[in-house]
Amino acid sequence: MDPHLLRTFVAVAECGSFSAAADRLGYTQSAVSQHIAALEHDLGTPLLRRRPVVPTPAGERLLEHAAPILLRLDAARADVRRTIADPAGTLTIAASPLAAADGRLAIALREVRRSRPGTEVTLTVCGRDAVARGVAAGDFALGLVDGVAAPSDPLRLSDAGSLRTTAVAHQQLVVALAADHPLARRRGISLHDLTNARWIDAPDLAAPVTTLRSAAGSDGFRPALTYAGTDLQTLQTLLAEGHGLAVLPESATTEGLAAVPLTTPRLVHRIELLHGHLAEPAATSLAAVLAGQPA
Repeated sequence: MDPHLLRTFVAVAECGSFSAAADRLGYTQSAVSQHIAALEHDLGTPLLRRRPVVPTPAGERLLEHAAPILLRLDAARADVRRTIADPAGTLTIAASPLAAADGRLAIALREVRRSRPGTEVTLTVCGRDAVARGVAAGDFALGLVDGVAAPSDPLRLSDAGSLRTTAVAHQQLVVALAADHPLARRRGISLHDLTNARWIDAPDLAAPVTTLRSAAGSDGFRPALTYAGTDLQTLQTLLAEGHGLAVLPESATTEGLAAVPLTTPRLVHRIELLHGHLAEPAATSLAAVLAGQPA
């Protein structure tokens, strides 16, 4: 299956318009139509209804496969480029908000600056999935992501190709809530007792509500408020004002919040390093420091 045709199909499906997809891709509308026709001919079935432009059942099925396929292709292309890239004095890193705030990254960067002076560093803080996709696609040399997992399990990341992962840190999880909340003085609490609590769903900061449901084996855990941002202080303010609860690493709580240890199920907050083939000396040094090895 031609990846160019597949990318065009995804663009049309997402835009709901052949002309809008053409603008996004930099093609003519005629070229977009030809791509869709060629893909439909290849698969032997219509993939899009034209008025309105929406996927057919076959198109919906193809969309389920399209994103992982295209990401794997981007990852393969990026990994090949890494093997032939000339070493340069630059270093591009992405980190999820809590991974960036942990402190280990700043310490590791200081060590790299000492051992490789003159290295130009670019740090991007973004959502967890964006970190994995960016490293897989070659936009970043290294990524740091955080998340919730059982003590002996790795993080479950979106399909990001054949990235290497290394555990960097883990710490206890707590239920963060307003200091005057009725549960604030508890010495520990089970997630199963909080199924019907008011939750703040902040998927790029706290444990996502979907993760809580899976961990507790419950279809409860409905968000009272959804925060789609990445600013930890904003989330802390929302918690302190009583808008809901969130599961966070202990270090992410602050004065004015209660932090009740999460006792069951047994879960920890993990930070992991992601990378493909490392060609740049600065990236190799940083990865070694974060993994606990000498630069």
